[in-house]
Parts: sequence; C-alpha cells; structure tokens
Amino acid sequence: MVISSSNSYPQSNPEVVNINSANKINLKRFRQNGQIHIYQSSYRGSYSSIIRDSLRNAALGRKVLLVQFMRGGVKQGVANKVKLCDNLIWVRSSHSFDQYHSEEIENNQKLKESINESTYELWNFCKKELLSGENDQIILDEIFLAIEMKIIDKDDLISTLENRFIPGDVILTGTDIPKDLLLMANQITELRS
Repeated sequence: MVISSSNSYPQSNPEVVNINSANKINLKRFRQNGQIHIYQSSYRGSYSSIIRDSLRNAALGRKVLLVQFMRGGVKQGVANKVKLCDNLIWVRSSHSFDQYHSEEIENNQKLKESINESTYELWNFCKKELLSGENDQIILDEIFLAIEMKIIDKDDLISTLENRFIPGDVILTGTDIPKDLLLMANQITELRS
C-alpha cells in the first residue's frame, strides 16, 4: 500500500490512501531495548555456556560484542579486537589481573595502575557500544569483579544500562553482584558446580 499526503492520485486507485494534513500524527523516535540478564556464580570461569551462545548468535547473523574485563591475552585490548564469524567482536583487557600473580600486582604499583587503566579503557569502550545501538547483544564478562575492585564505578554502570540503546540483550556475569544491579535485571541465573 502506498501512503500519500498529496491529492494528485485519482480516487479510483485502491492502492493509494490519502492523508489529510490535519489528521497527521506526530511520530516520535521509538526506542526499544533488550533485556538485562545476570549470570551469577560462586566461582570464576564458569561462563563457557555464555561464550558458546555468543558464537552461535554471531553465526546466525546477530552482531555480538563479548568483553572480558578480567581476562587478558597476547596483544589484546581495545585496539586489537578479535573478530569471529564476521559478527562477533571479542575484546579482552590489554593488561589484566589474570596475567600476573596477585603478589606481583600488590608489590608493583606501576603494574597495578597499568592494569586499572587498561580495564577502565575497556569500560569506556563498552559505554560507547552500549549507547550506540550498533550491537544485537553485548556480554560484559566479570564486570562485577571490576566493580568490586573499584576500577569501575557501580553507579556509572547503572546509569549506562539505564540509557543503553541496544535492540538485543545485555548479559552481565560475575560472582559478587551489587543488589542495585540485581534489581535492574530481567533475568537472573545462578550457575552452580
């Protein structure tokens, strides 16, 4: 069906609907967000099913962003994102806590600052992606540990989630989840061993 505000079409054409300008409705931009899913576990490293599902979604054509805050890798970081299945962007911190022994980090203030800066850089990247509307799904793996370690501000995460623009779901994982974030969730899943 063709909709026209012009009266130049003949009345006998059943494919044309004329709209009187006095009856036009002001249309506003419609904004819809997916749900917030929280996966909680008593131990780290229990989220392989989420990574598997992100790969499956990417293979099905959805644009997925997977961010691992506390896992690092060789030549990782925002500048060296890994792209899989043409639709999955996988990002890890360029310096992460998992790359070093905890005693080594505690005894080296410069290393600790570098790890914190790398994690915060990753968070700033995630904020832009959550607000961009470019992804169908975003997974923020172990973001609650970054909050617990006071690298990421809990209120900043809440504000960003409230203002997000993403058609699909946001998945958050971690061990110790602040109550404020549990209250925001549409679904909470507790993973047990």
